[in-house]
Amino acid sequence: MKKVRIFLLIIPLFVFNIFFSQYLNAWFLNKYGVESTAIITSDEETNSTLNDRYIHDYEAIVEKLDGSYTNTSFSTITAAIYPIENAIRIPSVNTHFPVKFIPGYEKNIVILFNLSEDGKWLSRYENQKLIDKATIQYNADSSNPAFIKEYISAMENYMKSYKDSNANYTNKIQQLKRRLAAPQ
Repeated sequence: MKKVRIFLLIIPLFVFNIFFSQYLNAWFLNKYGVESTAIITSDEETNSTLNDRYIHDYEAIVEKLDGSYTNTSFSTITAAIYPIENAIRIPSVNTHFPVKFIPGYEKNIVILFNLSEDGKWLSRYENQKLIDKATIQYNADSSNPAFIKEYISAMENYMKSYKDSNANYTNKIQQLKRRLAAPQ
């Protein structure tokens, strides 16, 4: 009977480990690790697929605390990426990107994707898409106050996020605010 209980306890832990260990690892390394940089040195496409996309095997070098580098490797499936989300985003080959690790075990890294150049570019692109959507709505019906407000909000949020002093956005925001304030 005792063996059955142990077996019943092991099965859920095994299943949990299969599906959630890389997320737990990413959270742990982000919380307790030290920040450093890494560079992907090799990206090899495998014959295996995940969600209709090929799995890649990566080799990278990680800068240790003493400034020297050590080799590590991971794949699309095993990569620990923070923030935890339902996407696998790996930085480009031959670019420095931020990681965290526990000193003494530098081979186990979490990729801080949003802080990498690729992550910053992706964030900027996604915010630009909000402006593009609002522009299309505004161009379709420039008298709709809801569309005007959304357009203003999208441009202001973009400018706050990126400290952009884009004169076109600044002028357009002022023009739209005047239009909203004008009597209809």
